[in-house]
Amino acid sequence: MSDELASEAEIAGLITAIETRADGEDQDIAALLRRYPDDPRLHFMLGSVLAGKGRAIEAHRSMSRAVVLAPGFQVARYQLGFFELTSGESERALSTWGPLLAAPRDNYLRIFVEGMTHLIRDEFAEAIAQFQAGIALNTENPPMNADIQLLIAECRKLMDRTGGSAEEDVSATALLLGRFSGNRTVQ
Repeated sequence: MSDELASEAEIAGLITAIETRADGEDQDIAALLRRYPDDPRLHFMLGSVLAGKGRAIEAHRSMSRAVVLAPGFQVARYQLGFFELTSGESERALSTWGPLLAAPRDNYLRIFVEGMTHLIRDEFAEAIAQFQAGIALNTENPPMNADIQLLIAECRKLMDRTGGSAEEDVSATALLLGRFSGNRTVQ
C-alpha cells in the first residue's frame, strides 16, 4: 500500500474506534485524513458518518471526493448516487451511477442501480425484482442488503396503497425516498 493511503491496520483501528464510540467518529476520521488526504476510503467513511448525522452538504462533498480520487471505488459511487437520489437529485444520481451500469451483469451494485432506475420511474414490481436479484448476488455487504430489504418493503406498501401505480398528487417514489433521506449509509 502506498504512503499516501492509510494502512489496513489504521483503517481497522478506525473502524473499531467508530464502533465503540457514541460520538466523535468524524473527528477520528478527520485526524487520519490530515495524514492521508488522498485516501478515498477515508473520504467515503467521513461522508457516510456525516450523512448519518444529517450533515448533507459535507457528506456529499466527502463522498464526491472519494469518487473523484478513485472512480472505480464502486461502493462509494453507489452510495454517492443513493445519497443524491434520497436528496431529490435523481438526474445527478443517474449520472453518478452511469459507470456502474457498465459493470458485468452479475455485479450486485449494477443490479441495485437498475432497480433504482425502475424505482425512479415508479415501476415498483420491476424495482423489487431487480433488488431481489441484487440481494441474491451480494455476499460482501450484508448491511446493504438490509437497506435494500427496507426499500422492497416500502415498495410493497406503496404498491398496496396505490394499486401498483403512482399517486397523482405526489410521486410514490418521492414519498418512499423521503423516508430514507439522511437515515442510513452503508460502508
